[in-house]
Amino acid sequence: MVIASEDGKGLVMGIPPFSSRAAHFVLLHGIGGGAWCWYKLRCLMESSGYKVTCIDLKSAGIDPSDPDSILSFDQYNQPLVDFLSHLPQDQKVILVGHSAGGLSVTDAIYKFPKKIGMAIYIGATMLRWGFQTDQDIKDGAPDLSEFGDVYEFGYGLGRDHPPTSAIIKKEYQRKIIYHMSPQEDSTLALMLLKPGPLLALLGARLIEGIGADDITRVYIKTMHDQVIKPQQQEAMIQKWPPSTVYTLESDHSPFFSSPFMLFTLLLKAAASANCI
Repeated sequence: MVIASEDGKGLVMGIPPFSSRAAHFVLLHGIGGGAWCWYKLRCLMESSGYKVTCIDLKSAGIDPSDPDSILSFDQYNQPLVDFLSHLPQDQKVILVGHSAGGLSVTDAIYKFPKKIGMAIYIGATMLRWGFQTDQDIKDGAPDLSEFGDVYEFGYGLGRDHPPTSAIIKKEYQRKIIYHMSPQEDSTLALMLLKPGPLLALLGARLIEGIGADDITRVYIKTMHDQVIKPQQQEAMIQKWPPSTVYTLESDHSPFFSSPFMLFTLLLKAAASANCI
């Protein structure tokens, strides 16, 4: 496992040159987010000649589904499965998952190993088999108890059942998720963040597929993350070591707080595996 750190020096010189073989990045948001989260990164990538697809998972972004009606992880991840199913056999993509989007990345590399050139996790849940044990929950799910009563829950199955959706209350969102991000971006998120299908995500049980171990995985640690904390990220890294680990001095939302640094690391990671 290679450990690499980025300090912000020499970034322009550190960006791999654009190749005529345009890499295709597929960006996957976390719970409650959407394709809109990636607007800065998408602009940087497309301006540099790379192909970018930002997917709204079920009930996220502009998808109209009610998050309280999404009760299984397979339902939630269906938009990504549909996209990869229709991808031509001779094409590969670089999957990038943020936060809970890491579960979607892992599910995809198990189901479509021949269509994935690389998997990159950004402050993400990277659990080999999903949430199977209490320790998996401890390592890969947010624990925001230190901030108090921060969640609003939805109860699609009734109040006598576990909550089916969750969102961080608006008054806590900047403090917890976007504390290093520009004010205008946290304001945008305040307007667009939606409840996410909590029950579906916590019910993720992933079955490893043949060929998945051949896919290069890279982890980008978000060192000031208050959602998936650095110690949680490190625990997941130690249990399922990726080929390379980068560190990023950012909050939970580097696509807002450190977009150029994140852009640079994604290209360096892809170049290291000959994906660009």
